[in-house]
Amino acid sequence: MYQVKGTELSVFELALGANTFGWTSDKADSFAVMDAYCEAGGNFIDTADVYSAWGEGLKGGESEGVIGDWLSERKNRDQIVIATKVSQHPDFPGLAPENIKSACEASLKRLQTDYIDLYYAHFDDNKTPIADMAAAFDSLVKAGKVRHVAMSNFSPERMREWFQVAAEANLATPVAIQNQYNLLYRKDFEQSYQPICKEFGVAEFSYFSLASGFLTGKYRKAEDLAGKERSNFLSEYNRPESFELVDALVKVAAELESTPTAVSLAWLRAKGVAAPIASARNPQQLKDLVASASLSLPAEAIATLDEKSQPFA
Repeated sequence: MYQVKGTELSVFELALGANTFGWTSDKADSFAVMDAYCEAGGNFIDTADVYSAWGEGLKGGESEGVIGDWLSERKNRDQIVIATKVSQHPDFPGLAPENIKSACEASLKRLQTDYIDLYYAHFDDNKTPIADMAAAFDSLVKAGKVRHVAMSNFSPERMREWFQVAAEANLATPVAIQNQYNLLYRKDFEQSYQPICKEFGVAEFSYFSLASGFLTGKYRKAEDLAGKERSNFLSEYNRPESFELVDALVKVAAELESTPTAVSLAWLRAKGVAAPIASARNPQQLKDLVASASLSLPAEAIATLDEKSQPFA
């Protein structure tokens, strides 16, 4: 378990991404995934109010609704750490103070809970001053509706401004940030956001931790990408260096009697990620994800993966 600094939150070192719930995972599959995750020791579920507004016939909030039904049926709210986000729901766009308040109420209703453990500002809203956002999130903390504040997809400058404003005005300070980070996407996080984690002592929870499935090892050559449902996400990895990295990843996993999925996620933890976020459409996909939480990579494996992923750093 990872203890989030400055909080009472102790989270499993693999966060369960809930972006598929109510979209490509129906209610039964979503319940089965959450049940299996908890049985494996997991307690940390990451969602957002916008999931999955992009799906055909969907309007956003579906993931939170499925999680809320599951929490209600399992009666386990006090055992689960729930992270959700605001700013992208079609009905609640942006981070104006009144919108944050209204969106939070809607999320609480869908989640069937009185509080959110970790509430993210999902994407920055440049029309709203950081001071106004920070005050709005602080008011939710003071009201007991949010336990802790976090940021995702902000520029480093705006993140630092939030920390500064919070310190000067004695407002709730963000305890975590969330950014894209994986073996194929290193430069942005390592150069711009890792220093923020160290400077302010906040946890990093990475998304796209498996590069849209590319790091599971099932794509070994360009032909493997053809016609895949995620081909639009995967196209950026269609280069020789990517496949060379996957070859090395598969080899390291075999040597450790593990899987490329588990090794990829364990590498993120070796790089300081508190708990990588990864999703599963069904319980079968979950096994390799949770295995990563107890996998400690030897130094030579880390060095090999560092070297092979250097083109992306």
